[in-house]
Amino acid sequence: MTGVFLLIAGVIALGLYFVVAPAVLSTYRRYRGRRTIICPETDQIAERELKAGRTGIMALFGKPGLRVKWCSLWPKRKGCAEQCVKDEWPVAQESRDNARINDKQGA
Repeated sequence: MTGVFLLIAGVIALGLYFVVAPAVLSTYRRYRGRRTIICPETDQIAERELKAGRTGIMALFGKPGLRVKWCSLWPKRKGCAEQCVKDEWPVAQESRDNARINDKQGA
């Protein structure tokens, strides 16, 4: 009887190690760190950091719940709608690069 419980525990441990942990870690790595973006509400350049740990755990349930942990426009804009996390909002560098490409093509 003890052997059956050890087998079940082993299968669960292997499932956690090979399925759950990689999913959580990849989502965590994707959203960790500060990013420089253009705020969709103020159209200003801002730095923001997401709650990567929470996002990684929520990814297990199929939908990463993105929330802002820190923003350079806070505390003045604290409580904003956080539209910068709703979509894959472009970072400030990508916007500058796109503007340069459009300028070169137009010239």
